[in-house]
Amino acid sequence: MNGNKAAAIMAEVKKAVIGKDDCVEKILMAILGGGHVLMDDIPGVGKTTMALAFSRSCSLEENRMQFTPDVMPSDITGFSIYRKDTSEFVYQPGPIMCNLFLADEINRTSPKTQSALLEVMEEGNVTVDGVTREVPKPFIVIATQNPAGSSGTQMLPDSQLDRFMICTSMGYPDVEHEIEIIKNHNGQNPLENIVPVVNGEEILEMQAEVEQVFIHDVLYQYIAHLVAATREHPMLQLGVSPRGTIALTRMAKASAYLNGRNYVVPSDVSDVFKDVVIHRIMMNAKARVNHVTADGIIENILESVPKPVPGKRQG
Repeated sequence: MNGNKAAAIMAEVKKAVIGKDDCVEKILMAILGGGHVLMDDIPGVGKTTMALAFSRSCSLEENRMQFTPDVMPSDITGFSIYRKDTSEFVYQPGPIMCNLFLADEINRTSPKTQSALLEVMEEGNVTVDGVTREVPKPFIVIATQNPAGSSGTQMLPDSQLDRFMICTSMGYPDVEHEIEIIKNHNGQNPLENIVPVVNGEEILEMQAEVEQVFIHDVLYQYIAHLVAATREHPMLQLGVSPRGTIALTRMAKASAYLNGRNYVVPSDVSDVFKDVVIHRIMMNAKARVNHVTADGIIENILESVPKPVPGKRQG
């Protein structure tokens, strides 16, 4: 297992991202699990720095796009232009043709443009003028969105939200770490200190190793019971989809991998549960009237579904 390489990646990212170790770990888990990341956060807390730090430490080609209301689907996927000298249409690649695509403020653009990401995120392909092309591998989307209700934002459709393996938030730093951030920005960009420790091929190898992490049947049952609880909860209108179940399984495997194990334990599942389901559940009117939060519902589900006990057969 390449646990040392994973630790090296995190060490490099933490040079630029101060005091957000849990967030760094969860994003690396999503990358190693072959998924995409949605960062739902206020402006200015370091979301872009986080994405750039990962791309540099992993030697990945990255492109960044600022999503605005006038961005068109072809601005993302690319387009074909006619060349008079050859009498042929030539494909001009869009910014999506890279290893790590940073989609800034994705909920400020139109639903039509948002949906242009769907095929690429799910299938790893771009289709322009009837021709399908594969994006480079590994391929990771890290998208940021402004908090719901911010001026000029449009809610992401459920179909797109479901394609993000996790949704995470950095939040404000505490005073101690904010002082460290100020010192680190004194006359230099912390990203300049990051050195590549792996390359794209090694990321693919690590993703393959994560796939081989063992999960016992009782843990498959635990995952299924947690997901079922989201679908049956009296305060939820929408529960977790089967795609979310697969995402939870992959994140649990990646958690085990980062902890140096080739097998999953119950805490691997419970530790990533919130990040996987928070953007996939929808509260109903009863929850809103009673001022129940999504975080509270998730905690309630984790407490109500018993963790597997070693040696005990699960019902």
